[in-house]
Amino acid sequence: MIHSMTGFGRSETTVGSTKIVTEVKSVNHRNMEIVVRLPYEFSAFEIPIRKIVQESIVRGRVEISMRSESDPAEEPTRRVEANLPLIRRYRDVCETINDELGLDQPVDLSIITGFRDTIIVTERELDSDELWHHIEKALRDALSAVSAMRENEGALLEKDLCERVAVIEKHTRDIETRAPAVIEEYRGRLTDRVRDLTENIDIDESRLSQEVAVMAEKSDITEEIVRLGSHAGQFLQMIRVGGPLGRKLDFMLQEMHREVNTIGSKSNDIMISQHVIELKSEIAKLREQVQNVE
Repeated sequence: MIHSMTGFGRSETTVGSTKIVTEVKSVNHRNMEIVVRLPYEFSAFEIPIRKIVQESIVRGRVEISMRSESDPAEEPTRRVEANLPLIRRYRDVCETINDELGLDQPVDLSIITGFRDTIIVTERELDSDELWHHIEKALRDALSAVSAMRENEGALLEKDLCERVAVIEKHTRDIETRAPAVIEEYRGRLTDRVRDLTENIDIDESRLSQEVAVMAEKSDITEEIVRLGSHAGQFLQMIRVGGPLGRKLDFMLQEMHREVNTIGSKSNDIMISQHVIELKSEIAKLREQVQNVE
């Protein structure tokens, strides 16, 4: 089965009073590109996060966004403490200033706590292994949702691609059926034109056959028809095998387009030209769809 490059997944997990929200979005891209957006406290995990993403996604632009949200109803992750030794020193200094200057100013608590480092705020550190365990789980859950969406999109893509290749195969068969008749019609037109120009003069059948043979050789599209049919069959076979094959499918469509162009340039028949136009249209639609294949 083939996979689309478009997908989205979201998951949540909780560590203590911290909720970790993980979102993964993947979109079309020619190569593999990973963009990771993490809060500062998760920055050490960027490399293992990238490795996990590369295990499940081969091609596309993948954006990973994580954020941490604290629940105020739970135990706070920040610890606030008074730096009592420093506060006492600030108090002593203030009292010394009062004594030296003969002031009778009370040492106000609001003044002392306004000094630097009197209140210490520290983050409660989470265990690194425990934190990574939750981050990894959240990431893998989100990636699973992305993979499921990419697989569903891929199934729809596969159905559409197969239907369009069937149309291409039909036009190819119609061209193959029409090609011999083009030579016979050319022979008839050439014979009629020679008769009109020579009136009662006998036609040199051998010379006429030579002209028809030259025309037939120049306009022979047998090889192109065979190759076009072969490319279409290989295209279907690759789809059935599945896997990351977007680039291979795109290359195969380039080859199919080249054969169709050659058929169009060799044949002067209006009916074949109409088939060529339809073939080019279907190949263009296929190439547009293949841009979504991983």
